[in-house]
Amino acid sequence: MGIKKYKPITNGTRNMSALDYKEITTNVPEKSLTEVLKKNGGRNNQGKITVRHQGGGEKQRYRIIDFKRNKDGIEGVVKTIEYDPSRTAFISLIQYPDGEKRYIIRPEGLKVGDKVISGENVDIQTGNCLPVGNIPVGTFIHNLELIPGHGAQLVRSAGSSAQILGKDNGFVIIRLSSGEVRRFKEACRATIGVVCNGERTLIYVGKAGKSRHYGIRPTVRGSVMNPVDHPHGGGEGTQPIGHKAPMTPWGKKALGVKTRSKKNPSNKFIVRRRNSK
Repeated sequence: MGIKKYKPITNGTRNMSALDYKEITTNVPEKSLTEVLKKNGGRNNQGKITVRHQGGGEKQRYRIIDFKRNKDGIEGVVKTIEYDPSRTAFISLIQYPDGEKRYIIRPEGLKVGDKVISGENVDIQTGNCLPVGNIPVGTFIHNLELIPGHGAQLVRSAGSSAQILGKDNGFVIIRLSSGEVRRFKEACRATIGVVCNGERTLIYVGKAGKSRHYGIRPTVRGSVMNPVDHPHGGGEGTQPIGHKAPMTPWGKKALGVKTRSKKNPSNKFIVRRRNSK
């Protein structure tokens, strides 16, 4: 996957870039694996905005992804590579001999015609899924389960990967993409390889209208508001925020505040925090 740059024929296209999508093989998703994706504009069931700066965007249908990979011992063939508007990575359509089709997150290097399989003792090849206890030390993985059988919850975004560092008394020590080192049960499943589309971080959006297509509404700085609207507001011209640390619109500290509970039961599985020195 490469990056294409636009000629500066308008102010919006100056320095603008995008993916070239050369690896995409079809623009038509598998209808049986899509469902309606209703927009909420960042509002909860009471109609109150709980997530700001959301709204509009292009109409989408959600692609149902197979995060559990529980069709064991049956080899599937990669039929297509598709764009998914709901995630940063591309997806691949897998067809099994019995006719069933499933979507998976595409790892880097997986091509149309390749075969993938899941199970307890399958080959260590890109796209195959198996328990982390059966994966050799040093292997890069993605689509990692937190709880055996619950489906992948970690390492799913474009370009991300985790690495197996060691094994200890029924647990596997894995370094996540954030830098955190954590213990996982050997029965937790993961997929071999690195998630595709890592070049996505190099994209320069270029204009506000493109963000609106993504469903992102404008963000107003607190320093240009009135004091009644934001703790940073008020003053003539550009003024200091007047606080020891940046604040949210509701007067809470915005940066550097630890929100993780000290009594979280999963603390015992963390070997090294992501921000430890």
